[in-house]
This record gives sequence, structure tokens and C-alpha cells, in this order.
Amino acid sequence: MRSYEMMVILDPEIDDRQVEGIIEAHLTVVSEAGGVVTNTDIWGRRRLAYEIKKKSEGIYVVLNMDADPDVVKELNRRMSIDENVLRTHVVRPELTAKKAKKIKGPKKSA
Repeated sequence: MRSYEMMVILDPEIDDRQVEGIIEAHLTVVSEAGGVVTNTDIWGRRRLAYEIKKKSEGIYVVLNMDADPDVVKELNRRMSIDENVLRTHVVRPELTAKKAKKIKGPKKSA
């Protein structure tokens, strides 16, 4: 299993009380496959950098999970079908850190 971070942007017309239920319904895929959701962070309503489906706001949710790649791919696919989900983005945090380290380069000694 690998660690993943998933950013989900939900339709702003959803009631705030429904957000957790919508996310939990999708996360059953992870738990059924033996994966673990380590953190669910609901950021709330935020202004989008650009309009998505004619919406200028969205409800942001960040998910951290440990799962197999196929499970995360299936979760992403199911979320893309859901009309309440405007956008998703999945990253592997350890790979992102390695790329940032390569861009910075080695430290120079004085």
C-alpha cells in the first residue's frame, strides 16, 4: 500500500451538513479493499481560481489515505462520475517531496 493525498472540490450548492456523508459514501471503496483513510480535512467554501462548470466557489476537502493504486484509481473514477464533485486531484506526497528536492538542488557549502 502507498500513501495518497486527494483534494476534492464539491459543488457549493450542497448543504454543509451533507458534505461529510457524500465523502464517506465514496470512501467505502477504500475501506472495502483493505485501505485506510488516515485523515479527512474539510476546508469549507473557498473561491475558485477559475470557474468550473459555471461555479465560482467550491467546497474543498482533503483526504489522506493508505491504499493500493487500483483502489485510488477506482475512487477517483467514481468521484468523477458524481455530479456533486466538481474536481479531484490525487498526489503521492513522498513523490512530490522528492521532486521539490530535485528542483532545489543540493545545498551549497560556503
